[in-house]
Amino acid sequence: MMRWIHFTLLLVASPCFSDDGHEMEEFLKREYSLSKPYQGIGSASSSHWELMGDAMVTIDQVRLTPDMQSKQGAVWSRLPCHLNNWELQVHFKIHGQGKKNLNGDGMAIWYAKERMDAGPVFGNKDNFTGLGVFVDTYPNEEKYLEAQKKRYTPRSERIFPYVIAMIGNGTIGYDHERDGRPTELGGCNAMVRNLKHDTFIFIRYVRRRLTIMIDIDGQHEWRDCLDIPGVRLPQGYYFGASALTGDLSDNHDLISLKLYQLTVLRSKLEEDEEEEEIKVPSVDNVDLLKPYFTEEGMSGIAIFFTALFSMLGLFLLIVISLVVYSHWTESRRKRFY
Repeated sequence: MMRWIHFTLLLVASPCFSDDGHEMEEFLKREYSLSKPYQGIGSASSSHWELMGDAMVTIDQVRLTPDMQSKQGAVWSRLPCHLNNWELQVHFKIHGQGKKNLNGDGMAIWYAKERMDAGPVFGNKDNFTGLGVFVDTYPNEEKYLEAQKKRYTPRSERIFPYVIAMIGNGTIGYDHERDGRPTELGGCNAMVRNLKHDTFIFIRYVRRRLTIMIDIDGQHEWRDCLDIPGVRLPQGYYFGASALTGDLSDNHDLISLKLYQLTVLRSKLEEDEEEEEIKVPSVDNVDLLKPYFTEEGMSGIAIFFTALFSMLGLFLLIVISLVVYSHWTESRRKRFY
């Protein structure tokens, strides 16, 4: 019996290291976690989780949306989280009858101020406040570029499904046509549809550093997705997951969501910095308060005429300079006679 208790404690609390080398311990927070047999979900005030929209609980998963058009669903924690440092491990599955690029739209993992508020951002409201991690399964931006008669460059092209992260402060909208590109912090491709093995997303927020990794290859190994320092998230927000389908569809299943409290060994100076109250989500060196604008690349014709007029202007400047110089030398010559 004592062996079993010791083994359980090792699972609940285990030492690990943060990305910057700080030693820390992690503790499973069951009140913020969701797993089989999903007894904590319900409409009663005593339940820890609440369903919204088309989401439903089955024996094996919380199905956020079925593989049907125009569905949206979500599951949200009722308890605000007041942890400084935390780690979220999400076990999910996306599958359906649609072939490649004939499926959609995707799902999201949230740490947000607002909860139970349906909308167009993978089933949640736009202009949200907090962190959204999106598993986007359909490339809307391809149609946008076709309408603009533009093409991807090798550096800008993305392979879908694609995972991105976004920080919202309540005033920033998610650009659906651009697949969130103008406001994304970073991301990675993640071929997660119709896989026979388990798929996971790992989200860690420690010492104002956001790290996201994925395990989608069936090798039980985490792969880096993004790592952003200087991320400031207030306490007291809610965890949740949502999904959305439109003309295209998929089953979006949440199998488990496990939150771990991270206890980090740090200096007195670092403790004082973390005590500073954060009221609005933000990212250091990124101005989230200004509306974004994108400088569109010039077409070939525009480049040609720009170069042509530049050359003509330079030629005209040379001619004027020669004329002025000629008059100056002529007037100077006359002064000596």
